[in-house]
Amino acid sequence: MKRIFTFVLTAVAALCLTACSVNQIGSSSWKNSLGCGFSAEVMIYIDRLEARGAVKRFGEGIWEIEFSEPNTLSGVKLEFSEGNVAASYKGLSFSVPQSAIPVKAMMLNLMKAVEDNAKLDELTGEENEGMLSIKGNLDGGEYILTVDENGLLSSFEMPNNKLKMRFNEIRTVEISSEQSTVEEVTETTSETETITTA
Repeated sequence: MKRIFTFVLTAVAALCLTACSVNQIGSSSWKNSLGCGFSAEVMIYIDRLEARGAVKRFGEGIWEIEFSEPNTLSGVKLEFSEGNVAASYKGLSFSVPQSAIPVKAMMLNLMKAVEDNAKLDELTGEENEGMLSIKGNLDGGEYILTVDENGLLSSFEMPNNKLKMRFNEIRTVEISSEQSTVEEVTETTSETETITTA
């Protein structure tokens, strides 16, 4: 009888320790802010290409990115809307340049990953050093989408495609359909900047 009792206590203790370790290392659920509009600075690394720019999400499927580096892309803006991509340079429209095609493809992957996860009530993934990593699959391969403690985009990676994107200086954007304006709210200040959109 003592052996059975000892065995049961040992099994219960082992289960408790396992449960605690799963909570610490395993998956977590976080607040989801991916559905918000936002603007951010982005660094993009695709194989040997390094690019820098500003990216904005105005709503579901409506994004834009304007490059500041490298010189071959500086000033080029790509606008994504309803499955279409438009390129422009200082207001002049043209077809997407050859140098921007890899970035265009990776932006479409980023958009798909963000839009799919934005529909969820909570984000579930692996927590590490104050960030949450969400893994998924796209037609282009596996991805890792990382969000910060506020559920906002921090990075996007597709290891098979040698792609890394890092986002910083993120500002959330509230879109008002009644007034056709976008209100940009900076977390570091209490000021609200209103931008009129077409």
